[in-house]
Amino acid sequence: MKYFRISVLVVLVTAFISCKKGGSGDGTGTTDTPPSNLTVSAIVGTDNSGNVAFTASASNAVTYDYDFGNGVYQTVPSGVVTYKYPSSGTYTVNVVAKSQGGQTISKSTQVVVPTITSTYTFSDEFNTDGAPDPNKWGYDIGTGSGGWGNNELEYYTSRTDNAIVSNGTLKINLKKESYSGSAYTSARLTSNTKFSFKYGKVEVRAKLPSGGGTWPAIWMLGSDFATNAWPACGEIDIMEHKGNDLNRIYGTLHYPGHSGGNGDGANTVISGATTDFHVYGLEWNATSMKISIDGNVFKTVANSASVPFNHNFFIILNLAMGGTFGGAVDPAVTGGTLEIDYVRVTQ
Repeated sequence: MKYFRISVLVVLVTAFISCKKGGSGDGTGTTDTPPSNLTVSAIVGTDNSGNVAFTASASNAVTYDYDFGNGVYQTVPSGVVTYKYPSSGTYTVNVVAKSQGGQTISKSTQVVVPTITSTYTFSDEFNTDGAPDPNKWGYDIGTGSGGWGNNELEYYTSRTDNAIVSNGTLKINLKKESYSGSAYTSARLTSNTKFSFKYGKVEVRAKLPSGGGTWPAIWMLGSDFATNAWPACGEIDIMEHKGNDLNRIYGTLHYPGHSGGNGDGANTVISGATTDFHVYGLEWNATSMKISIDGNVFKTVANSASVPFNHNFFIILNLAMGGTFGGAVDPAVTGGTLEIDYVRVTQ
């Protein structure tokens, strides 16, 4: 009797193993065929825009993961995508085709992106020495209400002491000095009433100041702010940096439900923020907003009719001291400079 029971058990176990081997291992009992015959083609645009049209195709594949060779990744169900490279160069692009069950096959190809030339909707290369171009930039003057609402310590002026173009760059200079009741002076440049836009690509190449309390920012504000009070007008912070936390870059969106310290943002650590120039960027369209450094996206937010990012915005460049974000001020810091090589907007 014991022998009979053991025999039955062996037969049942064998049958169970056979069923498992005959399926995909996912419990469905179906067989997952791995993808095969992957082909990848790349057509580089002839208009020097940086656009490259990719087509990937494979048998039994349901989606394709692209690594564009510059730190940018994208999942493309169809396998067909056009990617715009921010700079020229040779890139090794890797594509992974996936089956329904997750089996993969990959293939790489090289693309050579020629020198990119763009017609900018707005740009300032800061090549003319003296005060910033008055046709492109105005100034916010004073301390604002309670230090521009952030308890900052600086007084913003329109003096060339605080904002000047020289040797191919704009210098926004923070100075420790007594001025109209404030202990520091600086500048806050704005394109309000000069230039505003809806959707496009923004690139600002800049080198940031160091020193405890310094707070440089490259950001945008909804042009309807006077009649649609913040945060309803929307705010896009492309770059913020704390001198008290060197090399950590913040990218944040502010809008109803995400104002103040509850902003919809992210941060990332880079090297040489205060010693080298980096390109701080925004790609903005009707469906998404992507904040990047040197072409590497570190914050993506979905855009829709439910958020205030579908109307005109203008650009602001400033260097603050202290306040709710800048934090504790090092009394030994007597100044600092936000140095900007260019501002470019492409639509």
